[in-house]
Amino acid sequence: MEQKFYDAMSDCPVIAAVKNFEGIERCLESDVKIVFILFGNLCNISEIVGRVKEAGKIALVHIDLIEGLSTHEIAVDYIRKNTKADGIISTRMNMINRAKELSFYTVFRIFVLDSRAYQSIEKQKRQIRADFIEILPGVMPKIIQKINKLSSQAVIAGGLITDREDVIDALNAGAISVSTTNQDIWFM
Repeated sequence: MEQKFYDAMSDCPVIAAVKNFEGIERCLESDVKIVFILFGNLCNISEIVGRVKEAGKIALVHIDLIEGLSTHEIAVDYIRKNTKADGIISTRMNMINRAKELSFYTVFRIFVLDSRAYQSIEKQKRQIRADFIEILPGVMPKIIQKINKLSSQAVIAGGLITDREDVIDALNAGAISVSTTNQDIWFM
């Protein structure tokens, strides 16, 4: 199942992370193949995902950021039943595990803010069942390299990606892709 995701990243290593309707419309004009949806609510998430899917793009919903959804696994079932999403992004292991059971693509988002956060990844590495790990901020080439060696999941670098150099540095450090809300990068 992951092959479609890998192929899309191979075609375009930039992932559009969108946080509003304007971002959705703008990313649909770009060559990006994968869209991380970082906004929405119970009433409009199906419509948002539908727009992305109609454009032939892979849609992943950051389930933690959808207003009205709980932190319980039933939220993943809701996304599966009520949208055409290809997968989810979450900081919660229970959500990732449920999404795997439902055959979703899964991205486990980790904020690497200090050495404790890095050590936590090391301790949890056997428990992480996600298809991909997204580390934020994504402008830490040395940390990307270390996490790549530590984890069996491919690494996506996200957060604070501001220019072409950041993209190249993250990819050279071993990230398979970068996610960014910076619309200029979507059109590089």
